[in-house]
Amino acid sequence: MANDIKQAAKWIKDASYGVVFTGAGVSVESGIAPFTGQGGLWNQYDPKYIEITFFQMHPDESWKEMKKIFFTDMDEAQPNKAHEVIAKLEQKGFVKGVITQNIDGLHQRAGSKNVQEFHGTIHTLSCTSCGRKYKLEDVDISAEPPVCFCGGVLKPDFVFYGEGIPPLAYEKSLEMAQNADVMIIVGTAGQVMPACSLPLTAKQYGAKIIEINPRPSAFTGAVTDLYFPLKAGEFFAALEKEIKL
Repeated sequence: MANDIKQAAKWIKDASYGVVFTGAGVSVESGIAPFTGQGGLWNQYDPKYIEITFFQMHPDESWKEMKKIFFTDMDEAQPNKAHEVIAKLEQKGFVKGVITQNIDGLHQRAGSKNVQEFHGTIHTLSCTSCGRKYKLEDVDISAEPPVCFCGGVLKPDFVFYGEGIPPLAYEKSLEMAQNADVMIIVGTAGQVMPACSLPLTAKQYGAKIIEINPRPSAFTGAVTDLYFPLKAGEFFAALEKEIKL
């Protein structure tokens, strides 16, 4: 394992365009449950509440459940060691930015600047009638559903089932994957399309793939060059020491 950490550190230091690609596993140590797998949110809640057609027809029911699922643990969570070291890697110029499937905003809270939120964010909301945007802290979400000045229902700016990926985030993420010469994949099972196509694109364009996940993913035997069966915080603490960040 020590030799593998040294190899990973060398690839990251030598990279001209390093990219980090994160899933729910990077935030588990911040107390945020993943969507699937052991302790996953969809084992406790029905995902229909964030299906766009259900939301449009029953916004009050959707909001009632969304507050339980997203607006407690996720809103109060703090960045962990992995988020902090990823931010340092960008500050020191070892990576160009982060593509994340997470909606928790913890990469930005830790100090990452170039973050492509592939599935959107819980920290802003948009009016489904007039399109006006709000910051989460400026909205009283005790109302079910919260509404805009115009009377329209507010929807969180994360991607619901049945919605497309935000076009700009998609375009920038694809560009980063194509330019990457090293991609660090953290805590994702590689099962959600189209996000899971990005590491495949990076590999196709010649990137070395470093993967951190306690359990093997769809990427492990397919595109991964160096695999670390560790929690995100463990790996990044070891990397931080090796690179001397």
